[in-house]
Formats: sequence, C-alpha cells, structure tokens
Amino acid sequence: MAVKTNARSKRTALEEIEQASNSHTGADGFGPELLIGDNPRGANRRVMEIQRARILTAMVEVSVEHGATNVSVAHVVQRAGVSRRTFYELFTDREDCFLAAFDDGLSRVSRHVLDSYDPRANWVERVRSSLTTLLSFLDAERGMGQLLVVGSLGAGHNALARRQCCIAQMIAVVDEGRSESKVGSELPPLTAEGIVGGVLSVLHARLVEDSHESLLELTGPLMSLIVMPYLGPVAARKELARPAPRSSSRLPVAAPDPLRELGTRLTYRTVRVLLVVAAAPGGSNRHIAYGSGITDQGQISKLLARLHGLGLIENTGAGSVPGAPNSWVLTDRGWQVQGALARNST
Repeated sequence: MAVKTNARSKRTALEEIEQASNSHTGADGFGPELLIGDNPRGANRRVMEIQRARILTAMVEVSVEHGATNVSVAHVVQRAGVSRRTFYELFTDREDCFLAAFDDGLSRVSRHVLDSYDPRANWVERVRSSLTTLLSFLDAERGMGQLLVVGSLGAGHNALARRQCCIAQMIAVVDEGRSESKVGSELPPLTAEGIVGGVLSVLHARLVEDSHESLLELTGPLMSLIVMPYLGPVAARKELARPAPRSSSRLPVAAPDPLRELGTRLTYRTVRVLLVVAAAPGGSNRHIAYGSGITDQGQISKLLARLHGLGLIENTGAGSVPGAPNSWVLTDRGWQVQGALARNST
C-alpha cells in the first residue's frame, strides 16, 4: 500500500508541475522538458549546456586577462563558478576548452557574415559587406575578438591550424579581385595573402590596444588597402571617402551577467532547482524536489534555503494558511539569473 501511495503522490506532483510549467512556457524558453522526475537525461543535458556555456564565456574572459598561453583550468573554473569535476566532465583539458571557445566564436561570426552576404553583388560590395559585419562583431564582442585574432596565435598547434583554415577562406575571397581588372589578372595569388595578413595585423594591433574606438572606423582604410592592387588608386580613394557604416542591429550586445554578481558557485543541483521553480512557479518543496530529481527532503530544503538566501526565490505560501505548503516563486533577481541561464543554453 505504501508503494502505491508513493507512486500516486509522485504522479500527482508531476501532473501539477507539468500543468504549471505548460502555462508558463514562453519567451524564456523553459518548460516541461526541464522537469527531471520523468526525463532525467533531457534535463541534465540542459544543465550541462548551461554549465558548458558558462565555462566557454569564462575561457574568453580569462584569456583576455592572462593571455591564452597563461590560462589555467583554475582560472577558468573560478571565473565560471563551477567545480573542476564539472569542467572535466565537459572538456579533456585546457586546450580542449580553448578550442571549443574558438569554434563557438568562429561559428557565431561566420553566421553573421553569411547572413549579410549577397552572392549577386559585385566583388567590392561583397568584400565590404563581409568586412563591415566582421568589424561590427569585433566591436560587440571584443573579448571573443581578442581570442580569435590574438589569443589563437599562442594557443598551440591545433588552434593555429583552425586559424589558418579561416585565413585561407578569407584569402580566397580577396583573391577573386584578380578577375576584376586586367591589372588584377596579372597579380600573383600571393597578393591576396599579403592583403589579408595586413588586415589581420591592423586588427591585432587595435584589439591588443583595447581601444574604445569603434573598429567600424577602419572600414574605409581597410577597403582601400584591399582594392588598391586590383582596381587601382581611383577605386581605393573612393572606398576611403565612403562614410563609415553603422553597427548592425542584428549583432548581440553584451549584457551584464547577473550570475557573476552572485559571488557563489552554482552547482548542478542548485541550477536544476532554480530552473524547476522558473518552469513551475508556486511549487512546494515536494513538487520541486521531484521535478529536479532530488529524493532527500532535507537536501531540497537546504537548496531552497540557499536560493532564498541569495535573493533568487521567495516563499509566497508559508504562513498564509496554517499548515499550507510552501509556494516558491522567482524574485526579480531570480528572473534575471534565469534569463542568463536561458541565454547560456541557446
């Protein structure tokens, strides 16, 4: 009889949580898939994605501060607020983490460049569009820009190989300029390699300086440098005279990280509990424990107390009616943290 009662209790808890989360799923991206009771793999995978994103963000930041060659696992886990165990569950070593951050940054900048690329445009406009998007991205994400352009030079053989592959693609685009004029057709392929090297050298210098000036101001001078050998001085002066473009509104703008302000490490279980409260506001200790896959009532009480102490959740049920169960909801600060977790998992 006790087994049946326990099963019925779990089923009731799950139904109530799912009902609450179904009514809450929306722009924040959280819903029933976060509930661990009946879907442990999916929920744990979501938490792993969040932790992975936090570690990659930390790798970018500490690489800028210490230099890619000087970054240690200790630097990364301290900045990310995760344990070494979590780090090594996701990455084999420091280099593996750096390469993952490099690939992530390259994927994002490539996506933005491709979104703005028009294959029907002439060569000059295609190059200008790609360059403008790249500079906009580097303006919006200086840290990632430093990792891609500066840090990758000293991050080992594998990072250099990835970097060289990217440069080869840039060279191929610039080399198309040889078909734009008779003068250009007489130039060797090495010309494009020299141009791309010059552009990267300028970007390297600006990123190391960590200047607050917009890199978009370099669009005219760099375009002039690119077209000069292929189209001559008239076309180069024309590019130099064009006004600097505005930053693309489609590019992300870095927002303050509320996770950093917590000043404490968020463990797997703490994150899982927070996500369940977000997905099913008003849940009791028992409901949240089942939704987050925690069987020890003492442990769930401690985790909820910890989140309450951090100002992330509040209890709107206890004390309102004698004997009423707790009813946990996120605070404004909790929703800010939840938003950061949602961004980290996408």
